[in-house]
Amino acid sequence: MDGMKIVGDLFGAGKMFLPQVVKSARVMKRAVAYLEPFMEAQKAAEGTAVRARGNGKVLLATVKGDVHDIGKNIVGVVLGCNNYEVVDLGVMVPAARILDTAVAEDADIIGLSGLITPSLDEMVNVAAEMDRRGMARPLLIGGATTSRQHTAVRIAPAYTGSTLHVLDASRVVGVVQQLLDPGRVATLDTDNREEQQRLREQHENRRAQPLLTLEAARENRENLSFDLTDPRFSGVQAVSPSLEELREMIDWQFFFLAWELKGKYPAILNNPQARELLDDGSALLDEIVSHKWLTARGGYGFWPAHADGDDIVVSPAGASPVRLPMLRQQTAKPDGRPNLCLADYLAPSGDHIGAFAVAIHGAGDLAKKYEDDNDDYKAIMVKALADRLAEAFAEHTHLKARRDWYEPDGEVDIAELHAERFRGIRPAMGYPASPDHSLKRELFDLLGADGLGPDGFGMGLTESFAMTPASSVSGLLFAHPASRYFTVGRLGKDQVGDYALRRGTALQTAEHWLRPNLAYDPE
Repeated sequence: MDGMKIVGDLFGAGKMFLPQVVKSARVMKRAVAYLEPFMEAQKAAEGTAVRARGNGKVLLATVKGDVHDIGKNIVGVVLGCNNYEVVDLGVMVPAARILDTAVAEDADIIGLSGLITPSLDEMVNVAAEMDRRGMARPLLIGGATTSRQHTAVRIAPAYTGSTLHVLDASRVVGVVQQLLDPGRVATLDTDNREEQQRLREQHENRRAQPLLTLEAARENRENLSFDLTDPRFSGVQAVSPSLEELREMIDWQFFFLAWELKGKYPAILNNPQARELLDDGSALLDEIVSHKWLTARGGYGFWPAHADGDDIVVSPAGASPVRLPMLRQQTAKPDGRPNLCLADYLAPSGDHIGAFAVAIHGAGDLAKKYEDDNDDYKAIMVKALADRLAEAFAEHTHLKARRDWYEPDGEVDIAELHAERFRGIRPAMGYPASPDHSLKRELFDLLGADGLGPDGFGMGLTESFAMTPASSVSGLLFAHPASRYFTVGRLGKDQVGDYALRRGTALQTAEHWLRPNLAYDPE
């Protein structure tokens, strides 16, 4: 533990990097696991009490509906390195279980994690329930989809206790130390509340900026011409590439970001820590490929489709048409730029649309084996590699789809692929151009992605429409040369009401799924 204190201090000072910290934790955990039977025997012989709680106890959980946990697991390891006792409840954890366990374990702090935007609402739910129960423990918020502003605007007002956003593992120890230090906690709480009030005021000022009416935004649509090409087939085709194929298409840039190493690949390899991390990742990937510990399953499909206003209407053979309502930018655009909507990339008739869903299976079980062996480093590495393989799988599938549709001679140029310098886009449901995660249900139904048979993808959706397994990617496929990625941004109540009608759902339901984009407070 004295050694880990030095590791923690070096990490906090920026003199040691996250992979080294997690490796150090592996040494500590294995040493403790070896020594524990002897220590317990000695305690029993001496009649001493059970092990002290260290510097404090922190409960961590990925909230209900979400299955992503790499960041949470890293935070848990870093806290453990600094002699904090960590109670990790895993993923998909309901609010009641989080709070009941916090009380039963007498946790000093509760930490919530989430990746998809519906998790933000679940965090608000947990905060409100903490307030209803009269709890006073500090609440930490983290995860890729979270932000200081959302924490200030939505989560903190639901809870009278301290609610803090933690950007990454490098900051969590400093925050926890201050929260548990009687001499510093009051200053931290005051400063945090003042910053959150400032962020709320900034948010209100931005929301006060007027939006175009939906009608005006539609009048400023992008007017495109269409030179239509039919895909080679209609329907769904399963894809199950080898891991060797996918390995060649990995974009390593995001692998380093998962480990909080900043820099552009391959220039980042000038950093010895980055080179060591890549060597470790490559060695583990060699084992995974050799033993076939992970498998890739997924597929893509094409169907006749056309635009009907801001809707995409898909017409599968022998089935009823499927209507996918899209959203349009409502912010005023300078210099005659259009207000974009994905439906604009389809012709009013005679066009096609594609979709895909792919997943890497087995990462959870493999990571669990390493966790049971007290090897958090390889457990986290497995999940980070599975995420990179899933993105490579999406790129592999997109290339196949382009060749089957409008680029029969499409070249495999990895640099061009990673830079997205090719025709067509593959926007995901729940992300900036189409922020409603619930549309994944229609996409999965079109593809039969839930199927467990030999031609099925073996994928699933949680109640919040997170995809399972966690290393999964899905989206629509557009062919138009002008198609590009964009952010819908703030939405007025006129468009949300119109969207609810087109979606065939209640206004409150539409507001729930679009909550981060609303330019108004729902009633």
